[in-house]
Amino acid sequence: MNLVVIGSGPGGYVAALKAAQLGAAVTVVEREEVGGTCLNWGCIPTKALIASAEALAQARRLADFGINVNGSLAADLPAIMERKNKIVATQIKGIRALFKSWNISLLSGHASLLDSKTVEVSRSEGTQELLRADRVIIATGSRPAELPMFPFDGAKILSSNDAVNLSELPASFIIIGAGVIGCEFAFILRELGADVTIVEAMPRAVLSEDAEIAEILEKELKKRKIKLITSAKVTGVATTESSVEVVLDGDRKLAAEKVLVSVGRSYNTEHLGLESLGIARGPRGEILVNEKMETSVSGIYAVGDVIGGMLLAHVASKEGIVAAKNACGISAAIDYRVVPAGIFTAPEIGSVGLREHQAQKQGIPYTVGRFPMRGLGKAHAMGEIAGLFKIIAHAETDHILGVHIIGPHASDLIHEGALALQAGITAQALAAMIHAHPTLSEGIMEAAEDIRGTAIHLPKKN
Repeated sequence: MNLVVIGSGPGGYVAALKAAQLGAAVTVVEREEVGGTCLNWGCIPTKALIASAEALAQARRLADFGINVNGSLAADLPAIMERKNKIVATQIKGIRALFKSWNISLLSGHASLLDSKTVEVSRSEGTQELLRADRVIIATGSRPAELPMFPFDGAKILSSNDAVNLSELPASFIIIGAGVIGCEFAFILRELGADVTIVEAMPRAVLSEDAEIAEILEKELKKRKIKLITSAKVTGVATTESSVEVVLDGDRKLAAEKVLVSVGRSYNTEHLGLESLGIARGPRGEILVNEKMETSVSGIYAVGDVIGGMLLAHVASKEGIVAAKNACGISAAIDYRVVPAGIFTAPEIGSVGLREHQAQKQGIPYTVGRFPMRGLGKAHAMGEIAGLFKIIAHAETDHILGVHIIGPHASDLIHEGALALQAGITAQALAAMIHAHPTLSEGIMEAAEDIRGTAIHLPKKN
């Protein structure tokens, strides 16, 4: 079976590898570099930058740990970017090596569908190549959404793609959007030394997260002198030779050397031949798929950001596996009920399952267990006591509905909650599991105990 995969991000390259493992002859078409947004401009480069920012923050606190350092500390942005680029290059090399190992062909160029079994590849040298395919998987991903008021110029008005490749650190930044990407960059830029202001149209930061978790994050923004302006609409912008002026409703004005626009993503569906084949799309332009990741045209599948939904790399990878299996004749579907997510702010956020406001909206009877990060001996030993463990359980069955963590290593800790949801266990079953001491994961056990008000290290509830 011949399979063509269009795009090699975390959805496309994983689909290609799974299909090759299942015996398909696979060709991947990529117009830029393997790894997609996640590897080249998103997940990996930003985490490399965050690691440098965290190292600098830790170094500034060495005296708290009884360590004396002589001399000054400063961020070396070119060196930080060089380290980031090396990490990305290593990962790219790894994907290419996996392709070679599984005999996957990689073509550089832009792919478009001529019909359900023919893919035309326009190569960079100006030539065209036709590929015959029994099945096709579209995994073209997304790109930073651009506002008409803020056209990206790569100099003063930046996308997140531009921000991971800064050659020098401006003295001041305005970030439009307090979502995941905006908040992550706010912590990076502030730690490296920039003055940062975030403007958000909604009432709070990270609106997708539990409100209690978001409240703690906003306090941490304030502690780091990151200014957050919520419920604010941008009404105008003007660029000068040295700065950008942003006008908010009420004639409030802000100025900074650069503006980072982080207001969502746009789907890469242009020039793929979707219209001519009659592939159905949704109201935002996303490709519509069924539970098998198949589009409205038989034999053509789509995965990842391009289908909308949860724009997360690990979701795209799972969708890629599901699409590859179905393309190879193995029935598979994806369960979106248990998808852990991490936000790599300082402190981190990890979440899975229902937020409290979602449980309220759905009319589900629930109880909440909480345990503060400062209640853990390990957190004090680390010098990282800001944060909270929060577990939402069904009030009648005690089954866990959602787990939310803000604090150090929250993106790793959340997987215990994800497993609990996946297995369908109760809060008391989770509380009964012995957790090693001293660890941060004890906070999950204590929060589970707090569902019934029996957490050992919390005072008695009135």
